[in-house]
Amino acid sequence: MAQMKFMCDAERCIDCNGCVTACKNANETEWGIQRRRVVTLDDGLPEEVSISVACMHCDDAPCMAVCPTDCFYRTEDGIVLHDKDLCIGCGYCLYACPFGAPQFPRQNAFGERGKMDKCTFCAGGPADSPEEEYAKYGANRIRDGKLPLCAEMCSTKALLAGDAQTVADIFRQRVVRRGHPDGAWSDNPRASVDDLAYDATRQG
Repeated sequence: MAQMKFMCDAERCIDCNGCVTACKNANETEWGIQRRRVVTLDDGLPEEVSISVACMHCDDAPCMAVCPTDCFYRTEDGIVLHDKDLCIGCGYCLYACPFGAPQFPRQNAFGERGKMDKCTFCAGGPADSPEEEYAKYGANRIRDGKLPLCAEMCSTKALLAGDAQTVADIFRQRVVRRGHPDGAWSDNPRASVDDLAYDATRQG
């Protein structure tokens, strides 16, 4: 079974925000919700890089660990989804997430935030009908055999989405072409292109 993941190649991201616009168009999220955003590091300096950030659908998702209502669940494809009917807007997931993925539509008196919203990898969520699913969670492109629109619309193919092994293979090939014969996964000269999980303690 495929395990779906995102990865952004900082060497290719040009901060065009096409992925952000594509996400908005695909899911029609309400005002103030940014499921995906582009973050620029070292802005204005020669080493400036930009990366596209959203929910990373972690294998050991901290949002799942802290949610008091267990509104999060993981699909067979490794996509972390949530049930808005169970969300109470407490914000624990936002504090736990290292990527700032959980979003809340309101900041009202007494800390009322509304139902949490986040990237669904364009896989929808629990609902009784496709119309209700779209209204609550946005597009379900995975059901139609498509990848998230943010990755499909990336003009430089910096944002990769799909099976984790396939994404890793694509990135490794790019890094090798950039002049890192070991795939840049290790400084050890014994590490090979075909061995991403090189263990420096292994004999031979």
